[in-house]
Amino acid sequence: MVTKKCLLPNGGLVTYGNQSWLDPPAHRTTWGDKQMSTIAVIGGTGYAGSSIVKEATSRGHQVISLSRSLPAEPVDGASYVQGTAADAEQIVTGADVVIGALSPRAGTEGTLVATYTNLAELAAAAGARLIVVGGFSSLRPAPGAPRFAEGDLPPEFAAEAREGDSVLTALSTSTPQNLDWLFVSPGAAFGAYTPQGEPRNTYRTSTDVALFDAEGSSAIEGPDFALAIVDEIEKPTHHRSQIHFAY
Repeated sequence: MVTKKCLLPNGGLVTYGNQSWLDPPAHRTTWGDKQMSTIAVIGGTGYAGSSIVKEATSRGHQVISLSRSLPAEPVDGASYVQGTAADAEQIVTGADVVIGALSPRAGTEGTLVATYTNLAELAAAAGARLIVVGGFSSLRPAPGAPRFAEGDLPPEFAAEAREGDSVLTALSTSTPQNLDWLFVSPGAAFGAYTPQGEPRNTYRTSTDVALFDAEGSSAIEGPDFALAIVDEIEKPTHHRSQIHFAY
């Protein structure tokens, strides 16, 4: 039996075996007139994942994060499980929404399509919505134009961009018909590697065509990207499709 570590919302650290973390029955609750969801975030300590955990928890949702390491500064009210994406079934069971916020780095290169194909099967079996954080390169410069990932890309980004785009293709062609999935592309300037600005508490929405501001930039800060995703969770507008958030 594999033993994992789990950081509870009250700060306690426990270990557990192969049982499911969330019990399936009656996991959806209400807060006032708003329905609360149980949200499982795979990769919840990365740049996008940690912002989503923080935003969703602040709005009253029950959030559990799965990542290879526990956070140094956990979000108050969120739960954390230490493990890999291969352990996802333990937190997908009982979730209303499963968010994949993974990047093909640090030894996981070439594994994203298989990982998300498995997550899609798990989410479909659980009756959960699957939201995948993708990349800017899966967008098009204009309606009907090839995606950026299909053209020439800087060598340092090409492999990661094309692997992310392959995930979109897999979702579009190989997922169970009963799965409600969404592939989310942020602006081009997005991530811990970019200069961090102040959140604007606003964003624009597109489908598969890239958004640019008046200066020709495409960007969004982590907190505003998370704001957009949790808005979409609370009031779904797109299903089995791609969506794009940027300023």
